[in-house]
Amino acid sequence: MVAVTPEDDSRLRYAWRVCSVTSLGLILIGIAGSTLNVALPTVVRHFHASALESGWILLAFLLVNTASLVFFGRVADLLGRREVYLAGFALFTVASLLAGLSPDVWFLVAMRVVQAVGAAMILANGTVIIADAFPPERLSQGMGVYIGTLSVAQLAGPTIGGLIAETAGWQWIFWVNVPAGLIALGWGAAILRKVPRGPRQPVDALGNVLVFAALSALLLALSEAGSSGPASPVVLTGAAVFVVLVPLIVLAERRSSNPVLDLRLFGGRLLACANLASFCNALARSALILVVALYFQAARGLDAFEAGLSVLPVPVGIGLASPIVGMLGRRVSPYALSIGGAVMSALGLGTLMLTADRATPYWVIGIGLFVAGCGSGTFLTGNTTQVMRALPVGSLGVVNGFRVMVMNVGIVISVGLSLSVLTSAVGPALRAQVYAGTLSTLSPVAVGQLMDGFQRTYAVLFAVALAGAVLAALARGQRAAASLDSTSR
Repeated sequence: MVAVTPEDDSRLRYAWRVCSVTSLGLILIGIAGSTLNVALPTVVRHFHASALESGWILLAFLLVNTASLVFFGRVADLLGRREVYLAGFALFTVASLLAGLSPDVWFLVAMRVVQAVGAAMILANGTVIIADAFPPERLSQGMGVYIGTLSVAQLAGPTIGGLIAETAGWQWIFWVNVPAGLIALGWGAAILRKVPRGPRQPVDALGNVLVFAALSALLLALSEAGSSGPASPVVLTGAAVFVVLVPLIVLAERRSSNPVLDLRLFGGRLLACANLASFCNALARSALILVVALYFQAARGLDAFEAGLSVLPVPVGIGLASPIVGMLGRRVSPYALSIGGAVMSALGLGTLMLTADRATPYWVIGIGLFVAGCGSGTFLTGNTTQVMRALPVGSLGVVNGFRVMVMNVGIVISVGLSLSVLTSAVGPALRAQVYAGTLSTLSPVAVGQLMDGFQRTYAVLFAVALAGAVLAALARGQRAAASLDSTSR
C-alpha cells in the first residue's frame, strides 16, 4: 500500500473542489438547454413567432456553441484557462438576464448567441481544468462525477422548464440562470487557481470561419425546407453553399498546423467508424425530447409542465444506464457495449415510429423513450471508452475535443432536420401553431396531418440510429493509434 502524503491529500481536496465548480457549470448549461426545449411553445406564443423564428431560438445557440468550442480551447491557451472559464460564466449570466428582457424575438435570438459563446468558453475548458487538478490515478473518478452531473441536468431540466413556464412566466426560463451563474462565478473565482499556460499555438481562424459558414448554410437549408419546400431558392442556395464549402474545409484543414477539424482522426477504420457512429447517435437522440415535448403539447394539448414530466423516461434511461454500463465495462468490451447501445436506441425510436398516434397509451410511449434513453447512455459510455483506450495518452485531448465537436454537429443538424421534417406535414399557415403548442385546439384534420409528421420524424431518427449501429459494428480493426501515426507522416 502506497502511503498518502499531506501534499497528496491536499491536492485531492483541491481537485474535488475544482470538480464541484466544473460540475456546476455543466449543470447550469444542461438545465438551461433542456428547460427551453420543453418551454419553447410558451416563448413562441408570447412573441407570436413565426416557424422560422421559432426554430432559430434553438438553432442559434447550437450553431454558435458548436462552431466556437475548439476556438475557445485555443484562446484559453493564450489567455489562461481560469480566466476564460470564469469569463464564460459571466457572459452566460449577463446574456440570460438580457434574454428575459427581450423586446422581440430577434433580440432573444441574439442573446442566445451570446449565451452560446459563454457556454463554449465553459465547456471547452472544464474537462482540461479537471484533468490538470486530479492526480492521474484518480482522474477517472473525477471525470465520472463531472459527466454524471449531466444526467442531473437532463432529469431536472424538463420538469423545471415546464413548471416555470406554467407558473412564473417565460422570462424566468432565462432568469433562473442568473443566480445560479453568479454562484458558479463566485465559487469558481474563490476555488480555481491559475493554470500554467500551454504552448501558444495559433488559432485556426480560417477553419473556424469555414466550418461556421458551412453549418449555417446547412441549417438554413434544413429549416427552410420544411417551410418553403425543397425547391425553394433559399434551400437550394444553402445546400449549394454547403457543398462548395466542404472541399474547401478539407483543403484548409489539411494545410493548417492546428486544424479545428483534425482530418487525421478519420484516417483509420476504428476512429472513422466510431466517430461517425457517435455523430449518428447524437443526431438520433438530441431532438427527441424536443419532438416529444411538442407532441404532448401540440397534438395532445398538455401544458408545458405535464409535457416536461412526460419526457422524463429519456434522461432517466440515460442516467440509469451510464453507471451500470460503467461497472459492466470490466467484463464486457466497450465494442460490444457500443453496438448494444446503438441497437437499443434504434429499438426505442422504432417503437415510437410504429406507435405514433394521438391516442397511443402513455405507457407505450414511455417504454420507447426509456429504451432509447438506455441505449444512448450505453452507447456513449462504450463508444467513448473504446476510442480513448485505442489511443496513446498524448492524443487524448485532441481526440476528445474532436469528438465533442462531431457530436455537437450531430446535435445541431438533429434539431434543424427534425423540425423541418415535422412541420412539413402541415400547411404553412399551421406551422407556427405547432411551435406554439396550440394545434390541438384546431381541427382533427390538422392534428392528423401533424401525426404524419411525427411518424416521419421518428422514421428519420430511427434510420439514423440504425446506421449508427452498423457503423459501431464496423469500428473494429487495427489500433487507431497506429492509424493516427501513419496518417500524420
